[in-house]
Amino acid sequence: MVLADSESAVILRLRGPLDLKCLLDSIDVVPMQKTISRTFEALRLQVKSESCVLAVCNSPVLIWPNKSVFEEITPDAPCEDIFQFIQTDDQETSGKRSTKKKNKKGVSASVINLSLMMEATKPGPVSAPILTRTAHKSHLLCATLPMDCAIWSSCSDTIKDGCEQLMKALTRQLFEMEKVILQCMKGTTLLVPEPLHFLLPEPNGLVTVVLPSGVPDKELEAQRRELHGQFELPDNRPFFRRANTYHFPNEPYKDGYLRNPHTVLTHPTLDNGKVYLVQGIYSYHHYMQDHMDDNGWGCAYRSLQTICSWFQQQGYVERGVPSHKEIQQALVEVGDKQASFVGSRQWIGSIEVQAVLNHLLGVTSKIMFVSQGSELASKGRELANHFMTEGTPVMIGGGVLAHTILGIAWSETTGEIRYLILDPHYTGAEDLPVITEKGWCGWKGPDFWDQTAYYNLCLPQRPRVI
Repeated sequence: MVLADSESAVILRLRGPLDLKCLLDSIDVVPMQKTISRTFEALRLQVKSESCVLAVCNSPVLIWPNKSVFEEITPDAPCEDIFQFIQTDDQETSGKRSTKKKNKKGVSASVINLSLMMEATKPGPVSAPILTRTAHKSHLLCATLPMDCAIWSSCSDTIKDGCEQLMKALTRQLFEMEKVILQCMKGTTLLVPEPLHFLLPEPNGLVTVVLPSGVPDKELEAQRRELHGQFELPDNRPFFRRANTYHFPNEPYKDGYLRNPHTVLTHPTLDNGKVYLVQGIYSYHHYMQDHMDDNGWGCAYRSLQTICSWFQQQGYVERGVPSHKEIQQALVEVGDKQASFVGSRQWIGSIEVQAVLNHLLGVTSKIMFVSQGSELASKGRELANHFMTEGTPVMIGGGVLAHTILGIAWSETTGEIRYLILDPHYTGAEDLPVITEKGWCGWKGPDFWDQTAYYNLCLPQRPRVI
């Protein structure tokens, strides 16, 4: 997520509908494909015409990119200057004019949203309308194309440069949509193409891919393999499943859970030390969420829910995060518990977490046994290797407590170690400053563990799929 958090760059995102309308003289495959291709060519010419307009959302800024007309702003201004004209919710509530410039230091969003529009009227002499009626039998194919382009731009890039990149991306997306529609047509039925954004490892960065909407991920493996080859990505983990789509920083998550609270923390400094962290996105699950009072007994359930959210949000599984009851039912189904366990307030531990992950998600796990807490300080190499190769959250249970380990800072030369802990015992609201400042998500030393208690660690393994 380095790109989205950068203060020296901005994402320009252009969205808007384009109507695809094809009059077919024949429903034979080849003539139909030619007509669709001609219609797409007309759309590409349309977005290159002088009637194409880009409107900066929540601002008076209008841009005619194909005739270099910029309203309210100059084309050579840096992209970040657009933020000065964007009206925030606070400004709207206070009744301030949207054209009032605001201090750049107050800008929290790194995304500039633009709407794609077309001028309906054209300059020229006014003439009387002429109506012509022609009787012609044809078949009409209609679809609304959901254009959605996003480009990464440096704040120092000019607005003109940013618009030029957006228009190239728009034209390229129309080509990709044409390809998807022609490949996935079933008779005269069109599958609407779906643009999706993915943040890939460097040097790829933010990319946009067009997939057929309505087709489940399990039927798109061939397309994903082609994309993995195109972007030179490993073929043992998913990058292009719908769950992997990039979440733009100005769009709140609808489920109310915090994501990756550890990213705001400062890493500890150790002599010759390195930091090894969870890879990807997880949700923070803790006591008292979901209208469930599990205070005092549900910490391992919550740690398991955090792990399940990681597998869901990395695209490995499609099922949602299991509830306490679903976790208990799974343990009954595998023969670990009696039927009376469902609905109880009984604890579970690392072995049960391993069993539930395997039963509900098909995920295998390794178990690390530690006879006493003081031995955890010697497990730096094993934990570092886990976070480098698997990158999954680790559940640790010992005594009567369970926690989630999100990473470690470890010095191979001195053996010094710190643990990044996500604490499921938190009972408050989803308040990131409170959670991080009060240590509910934070770095802990070896003395955090009970030195005499035994611990079991559940280390989930990534399935080797794409």
